[in-house]
Amino acid sequence: MLWDDTIAAISTPKGEGGIAIIRISGDKSFEILEKIFKRQNPNSDLGFSKLNYGFIKDGKKMIDEVMVARLKAPKTYTCEDIVEINCHGGVVVSQKILELVLKNGARHAEKGEFTKRAFMNGRIDLSQAEAVMDIIHGKTEKSVSLSLDQLRGDLRDKVNSFKKALLDITAHVNVVLDYPEEGIDDPLPKDLRDNLENVYEEANRLIESYDKGKKIKEGIKTVIVGKPNVGKSTLLNSLLREERAIVTHVAGTTRDVIEEVINIKGIPLVLVDTAGIRQTDDIVENIGVTKSKEFIEKADLVLLVLDASKELEKEDREVIEKIKENGKKAIVLLNKIDLAKKIDLKEFDLENVVEISAKDNIGIEDMEEKIYSYIISEKVEDSSEKLVITNIRHKTALEKTKEAIKNIFETIDAGLPMDLISVDLKEALDSLSEITGEISSEDILDHVFGNFCVGK
Repeated sequence: MLWDDTIAAISTPKGEGGIAIIRISGDKSFEILEKIFKRQNPNSDLGFSKLNYGFIKDGKKMIDEVMVARLKAPKTYTCEDIVEINCHGGVVVSQKILELVLKNGARHAEKGEFTKRAFMNGRIDLSQAEAVMDIIHGKTEKSVSLSLDQLRGDLRDKVNSFKKALLDITAHVNVVLDYPEEGIDDPLPKDLRDNLENVYEEANRLIESYDKGKKIKEGIKTVIVGKPNVGKSTLLNSLLREERAIVTHVAGTTRDVIEEVINIKGIPLVLVDTAGIRQTDDIVENIGVTKSKEFIEKADLVLLVLDASKELEKEDREVIEKIKENGKKAIVLLNKIDLAKKIDLKEFDLENVVEISAKDNIGIEDMEEKIYSYIISEKVEDSSEKLVITNIRHKTALEKTKEAIKNIFETIDAGLPMDLISVDLKEALDSLSEITGEISSEDILDHVFGNFCVGK
């Protein structure tokens, strides 16, 4: 074991609920439980990996009626002895039990410390630890599916296959360098070169999968833009199926950005309702207009809302030009088609035009199909066939691996000393080891586990 202390925390969300779970991990877990848990039948055997009924008591004072499980190391989440106390949900009772556990020999767990112990004790690697957090924060079934693949060890297995190929090459290079009398002239035989090229190509494919994986994990940033009073906030409410944004006939009601997430066939869309873009002397509204323009630049997809019941105005043209200027993919929504249509778009070469009435929910399904067509064109929806990475840390490590392999090829082709190949091979292997955590600085570990909740 790497730790000689025992940690505890509430592993369920704060607030009222059916149950709350207090988790204890470490050598003193069972000892602490014996001090505070009184089973209904004093002669019964608590056993392992089963629920036991009884009461948590502070001396003679009963705290709560509970179900308790004892889990024996090493076959536990942390590879340590674990106790899980299932008490009635609620802030007061769960906190009282946690305080009692701490008083009897445990210390409060740090953020992510249970999962960090699982990593440090060798049950999971660092990429799998990151997958745990991604599952917790998963916004859709597809994003959770990607995280489950990673938790299962798919990325670890791929990295290990890369490392095996590189280690085979390293062994060959070492023989050439250490035993020159053997007269091995070929710095890299064809089979080893083919293996190295395969690692390069596979690493590159994983790097290229990052943009798709990031969108599945974090969502497609979709900004709703247009001049004031064209129905942007009504559209947001229609998509969310709730009254999220304030809607009035007064232009400029939305002065700040409103961000929400919706699910389009398994892909999260991060919807941003922005302030109407127009010239204004209102200081607060002007800040909102500036933010709107900035969001257009950052967006993956723009929903441009135009008022179909009016002719194009200066503000409409400015928004269209801003979108074209930034080269953004846009879906044009002609809103208010429940009124007489007056808009004419002939002067602009606009694709993906959908007629809607956000107020009456007309054309909303057609708009969602257009958005999904964009998702298909970006190849975001197909994530089942091959491994996809979603973490910038993994992408950066793979890029360093790819660069090191590229240097190896250049060294061989230029006929340079093989010592240089050894340096680049070590760089590639170290970069791959960063993904799984075999080589990790304390700063990296603190960053990864610092994003966890306390009880995980």
